[in-house]
Amino acid sequence: MHDLPISLLRTFMVVADTLNLTEAGRQLHKAPSTVSMQLNRLEDLVANPLMERGQYGVRLTAAGNQLKGHAQQLLNLHDQIVGTFQNMDINGVVRIGTHDQYASGILAPILQEFILSYPEAELEAFCDYRPDQLIDRLDRGKLDLALVEMTADSQGGTRLRRDQLIWVSAKDHFVHTQEVLPLIVFEEGCLQRKLACAALEAKGIPYRIAFTSQSRTGVLAAVRAGIGVAILPDNTLDQGEDLVVHWDLPKLPEMEVTLFSASKTNEATKRLEGIILDSPIFQSGV
Repeated sequence: MHDLPISLLRTFMVVADTLNLTEAGRQLHKAPSTVSMQLNRLEDLVANPLMERGQYGVRLTAAGNQLKGHAQQLLNLHDQIVGTFQNMDINGVVRIGTHDQYASGILAPILQEFILSYPEAELEAFCDYRPDQLIDRLDRGKLDLALVEMTADSQGGTRLRRDQLIWVSAKDHFVHTQEVLPLIVFEEGCLQRKLACAALEAKGIPYRIAFTSQSRTGVLAAVRAGIGVAILPDNTLDQGEDLVVHWDLPKLPEMEVTLFSASKTNEATKRLEGIILDSPIFQSGV
């Protein structure tokens, strides 16, 4: 029986998530040829083909899908063990605030990495769809970090990635053709909602608020039900989402994912800040 190197399993997991050797190489800071060689070596060790490579990317085989579940469990356990012994002296409370659309999406794997790497730290996450409220909580000492969306080229914070706001609706519904456009939005105070309404008013397009939610899950559920059109950053949509983008509606501003940090933070907070800044998720699209 051959041992499976952790480094090969990490490469495999990135390819399994992206299904693209070029994108995986970018995230791993390796050439696609190096990624392919590591996959070949892993396939030799498990004595099974894990992926089928084609013109349009890669596809997991049955063995690849089976390994994916086991590999994630093994990597989590490995990181937890290493973190326990290497970072036992890193403790304290870390309070981070963010928009629900980031907490349930791009931020989730980052927080998982932090928890596994620094098991003695106490993570507290707070969600709010209002960026000004998150920054206010940071200024009042209620948060240590705030990951928020800001309009492009505005001031403050560390800009991580640029996102384009887009109009989306369910593929099999035609709500965008209604005389009065039904909108699915977050509650008052949401920057996306404010910008969308301003864009429609500037073009003289009548609209109504058809559905209001405090969560991204609620917004997407309403979209899939055909209740109306939603406004979302393009990079928060998962691949395979059965949604239609409406480029015929007024162009919306670009946003920037922005990290704010309190003036005084403990070492655990500095470590989470470093993980966020170094994450491959934020290495493109700025």
